[in-house]
Amino acid sequence: MSTRTPAPGTGLTERFRTIPPAWGADPAAPPAVTVHHLTRGYRGTPVLADLTLELPAGRIVGLMGANGCGKTTLLKVLAGLLADYEGEVTIAGHTPGPESKALVSFLPDAAFLAEDLTAERAVAQFSRLFADFDAAKARELIGFFGLPSDRTLKAMSKGMGDKLRITLAMSRRARIYLLDEPLSGVDPAARDVILEGVLRDFDPEALMLISTHLIADVESIVDSVVFLKDGRLLLAADADELREASGMSLDALFRKEYRS
Repeated sequence: MSTRTPAPGTGLTERFRTIPPAWGADPAAPPAVTVHHLTRGYRGTPVLADLTLELPAGRIVGLMGANGCGKTTLLKVLAGLLADYEGEVTIAGHTPGPESKALVSFLPDAAFLAEDLTAERAVAQFSRLFADFDAAKARELIGFFGLPSDRTLKAMSKGMGDKLRITLAMSRRARIYLLDEPLSGVDPAARDVILEGVLRDFDPEALMLISTHLIADVESIVDSVVFLKDGRLLLAADADELREASGMSLDALFRKEYRS
């Protein structure tokens, strides 16, 4: 990679197309996620178009793009929830299926818990469903978020419900975490608390892919970024290298690239 710093915004989408391994990681280690020529449409309209991407372990990656650019579709493919696609996808060496699902913790952008569950019942349910679920960590996060243990989800505020869902997703000892818009609809004052909970006792050797259009809110925690535009890869890079090369914050760069 050239050490010459181009003028802000010049040639970045051509220059930055890969995410380097985490510092200290074996450069020969296989990627945690590999996507080759992934194409997926919906009712005849392409949602993902010839997407090729590799994500190494040991990284927190911001998956960024405007609404409708394919972020949620990509996460659902990686989570093993969508199978009707073209191209090749592997998760820790496995094609999406039962083996990969055992390694992936997916937080969807929609409610997925029964409304009659209390926090304690949800912990018990996840303990039965997932062999890697850490009930002690879940209870610690419930305390950190100040969630009532005996109130049903239906009786909780939306913010409490979001925190409970994040608690459950982050309490699996997974190798890959897929978070779809975890801050969407969350009060700005609560976003820092939620991000602190997400990072609490996070395994530094795991991969987290966090989808968001709220770039400024996650800029301080991401190691790398992937920008999608119209279902295609716009750029993928180490966050610090991208800031240095562009001369601007990720949020400012995002706004510039998506205006054009």
